[in-house]
Parts: sequence; structure tokens; C-alpha cells
Amino acid sequence: MLTRQPPAPAATLLRRLAWLRNLAIAGQLLAIGVVTLGLDMPLPLSPMLGIVGLLIVLNGLTWWRLKQPWPASQPEVFTQLAADTVALAGQLFFSGGYANPFVSLLLLPVILAATALSAGYAWLTALFSGTVYSLLIFWHVPLPAVAELDAFNLHLLGMWLNFLISAGLVAWFVVQVAGSLRRREQELAAARERTVRDAGVFALGMQAAGAAHELSTPLATMTVLAQELQAGHAQDRDLAEDLGLLAAQAERCKALLTRLTVSAGAGREAAPVPLDEWLGETIEHWQLMRPTIVLARRIGGSLPAPLIRPDPVLAQALVSFYNNAADASPEDVAIEAEWDARQLRVRVLDRGPGISPELAEVAGRKRYSSKGEGRGIGLLLTHAGVEHLGGEASLALREGGGSIASVTVPLAALEAR
Repeated sequence: MLTRQPPAPAATLLRRLAWLRNLAIAGQLLAIGVVTLGLDMPLPLSPMLGIVGLLIVLNGLTWWRLKQPWPASQPEVFTQLAADTVALAGQLFFSGGYANPFVSLLLLPVILAATALSAGYAWLTALFSGTVYSLLIFWHVPLPAVAELDAFNLHLLGMWLNFLISAGLVAWFVVQVAGSLRRREQELAAARERTVRDAGVFALGMQAAGAAHELSTPLATMTVLAQELQAGHAQDRDLAEDLGLLAAQAERCKALLTRLTVSAGAGREAAPVPLDEWLGETIEHWQLMRPTIVLARRIGGSLPAPLIRPDPVLAQALVSFYNNAADASPEDVAIEAEWDARQLRVRVLDRGPGISPELAEVAGRKRYSSKGEGRGIGLLLTHAGVEHLGGEASLALREGGGSIASVTVPLAALEAR
């Protein structure tokens, strides 16, 4: 049973209609050939072939129109359905009118409109097809007289062929529409999931910003106290060294918070740098934090490398993947980065235990972690940041053991303007 669904995009409907019209043209030529040559029944070939020619012209214009930039509309689709209805009515007019067993093909435009257009255009198509059918009762060219038994058998044969054609066309179109609806539902579900995830990321970002602001004061106090204690216990060398280390670590925390605050607002104001230089600096900065990691890296692409504005979100996403690989196999980490005229691709490979199918399925969409102490926030933020730039991030098993983290980002989101 057909049910009303939201109207499909008009351009998609036009494309399907053009394919169906191709079948209609072939079917009409075949039917005319079989009747005139196979059954030796004379038909008015000139007007009937002329109608086929008009359909060919209409379809050529439709394919040309689909390549144009202006958007298609439902009135345009309805107009084309009406043209197909008139063309079919013309063929029926010259071949028996309402007595032609193929007259029920007039239902096809109604079915197409009911499954794909808005309710108003569906009813308008039904009214138009019904009017055309009614006119064929009173105005048509009768088929040539044949024996009564032969005429009955021909009518039964025509009904059989009509059923096969109608069933095939309806099944094909409805399957196409159902597929489009399933894809649209999947896209809507993915969009809802991204909205929920981004809301969580935003809340996490707000909490991080508040924590950074609140931590600055106690860190400053700790630094001052550690320095004062160090000065007051200069004679105790071991204690003074420990207090100096404590002060240095507090200063480092302050510097990290300052950099976090500054980079959050830097983004597009950063000076342009070559892509290969930025990638190298990002890796080198990460290596300073993980100096014991055994790293193999390969950076390459079209030269000269495009100029980009360093994006702290992408940098943090890459560093997150670098850290995951380093945690999994500190003795074997590989970073491969390449680019072309359209996009940047980065792969981070390790020889760790790999990832579970559960993690691969939900990574970046839900808070899930393979680490006992983790909460999956890193992967969530990484995927959100990459997708915010119009890119994609994914995790996969590596042949021979380990995992591969891949990031793909369009250069248009990074290039300096």
C-alpha cells in the first residue's frame, strides 16, 4: 500500500522521469513494430512516430536541463508528467482509445506523482489523467476490424503485456523512492546524533574554559609559595630542588592554560604557513612531550605546499591520535601525511593491540574508550573537531596487528584567503 511521504527533491524526480521516458520511447517503438509488422495491423504511423519523436526531443531537453545550475521544482516535474500523459493519450487516440488494453498505463503518472510529489500535485495529476481517459472514450481512432475471436485474444495479450510493464515500472520507481527515503532517514539520524554530540562537546568546552580561568589563580599562588619556600630552604639542597621542580611544573601548567586560552581565539587570525611546515612543527612539538617514542614519519604532496592558516582544533585532533598511538605501542609509531589539490590526508599507525569492533563502530559518536582509565572524551572531541572542518576521522585495524587512525580534511577549510 502506498503512503504519503515527504516530497523528494525535484531534480531526483526529473532524473528518474527521464529514465522512465527512455523506457517508454523504446516500448512504444517496439509496440508499433510488433503490431504493424508482426500482427500485420495497419496503424497511422506518421502521427504515432511523430509523438515518439517529440518524446525524444523532450527527453533530450530534460537531460540538458539537469546539467544546468538552476534548481528544479515540483511544478516543473508536474508539467513533464502532464506532457507524458498527453503523449500516451495521443498514442492511445490513434490505436483504439479507451478500448486499447494499454489504456491503464495512464495510471503510471498518477502513481509517480502520489509517491513523489506533494498532495496538491498528486491530486492534480489524478484529475488530469482521469480527464484524458474520459476524452478517449468519446474521441479516438478505432483499431482496424479483425475477427471477433482474434480481437478478443489480442485484447487479452495486450492486458497481459500491460500488466507486466506496469508492474515492472511501478516496482522500479517505488524501490527508488523507498531507497531515497531510507537514505534521508539515515542522514537525519546522523544529523541528530551529531547535534547531540556537539552539544556535549560545547558543554565540555564551556567547562574547560571555566576551569582554565579558575585554575590560573591557585597555580599562581602555588608558584609564588614554591619559590618563597625554595628561597627559605636554600640550605637544604634536596628540598630546594624539589621545590624548584614544583614551581617549574606550576609555571608549565600556567603556560598550557594560557596557550589554550589564546589558541581558542586565534584560529583564522594566525599567519599563513606552508602546510608541510605546519605538519612538521606539530609533530615536533608533540615529540617534545613524548621524547621516548620511536617515530617514523613521512610528509609529502604537491609542491609548493599550499599556504594554510594553522588551525588549533585540527592540531589538537592530530595530537590526540598521536598520543593514542604512542600509548598503544611506544616503540613503533608511524605518521604519514600527504595532500593534493583538494584535501589533506593523515594516517597514524601503531602496532598495539588494535581496536575492538565495538570501538570502531562508536568511535567519535559516543563516549567510549578502550583504556581502563579513559572515558572516550579524546576521540569524541577529535571527531567533532575534524567534522567541524568538513573532514572525516576513522579508526581501523592494521594488517599485521595494531590500528590505523585516518584524518581527511578539505584544504578549502584550511587555506589562507
